[in-house]
Amino acid sequence: MATRALIFDFDGTLADTEAAVLQSWREMFRDHGVELPIDVWHTVIGTQNTAATMFKLLAEHVAGIDPERLRPGMRARVRELLEAEGPREGVLGYLDEAAARGLTLGVASSSSGGWVHGQLDRLGLATRFTSVETGDVHAAKPCPDTYLAALATLGVTAAEAIAFEDSPHGVRAAKAANIPTVAVPNPITASLDFGHADLVLPSFTAKPLAEVLELLA
Repeated sequence: MATRALIFDFDGTLADTEAAVLQSWREMFRDHGVELPIDVWHTVIGTQNTAATMFKLLAEHVAGIDPERLRPGMRARVRELLEAEGPREGVLGYLDEAAARGLTLGVASSSSGGWVHGQLDRLGLATRFTSVETGDVHAAKPCPDTYLAALATLGVTAAEAIAFEDSPHGVRAAKAANIPTVAVPNPITASLDFGHADLVLPSFTAKPLAEVLELLA
């Protein structure tokens, strides 16, 4: 069946926001004299549990932690780190090729709508996507709900779409929705297990979209 739509995860896939978010958490932990274990970070990538898990872990080491006092500064630091960051290398080529082929585009993210829409606006990508489904409206990954919602909004079946993900949680969500899935890990997730993906690419520049479409047809 011919592919009619592409659905992208946002954080770490369309843009490498993961690095900025991880750096901000590492800085916060170090400000309190604690190191953030990367293996714990790996457990929350692609889910909606990041802040809760990180604050709980920090509270285990430092008494009297007030998440509401720390949260604004952390968010400001993330935005500062992202100011000069664009889409991941090769993403614009994929989006341009998709448009030339008449494919519709969607986003399926565990993050909040405010964050995703804001970042898409910052990157100049907002008008490219017909569907933007987020974790504050639907159950977050690894549940398939954001992907199922994207399929419904785009008006395509799972067999007519391809999902792009950077985390194992995201791959599981897309596969649970029965969507052929391409894993494109970023530097933080590159060491994780993507055995459930139909195709794993080291970057969006590794293969042109035309070849990916042919491989997954």
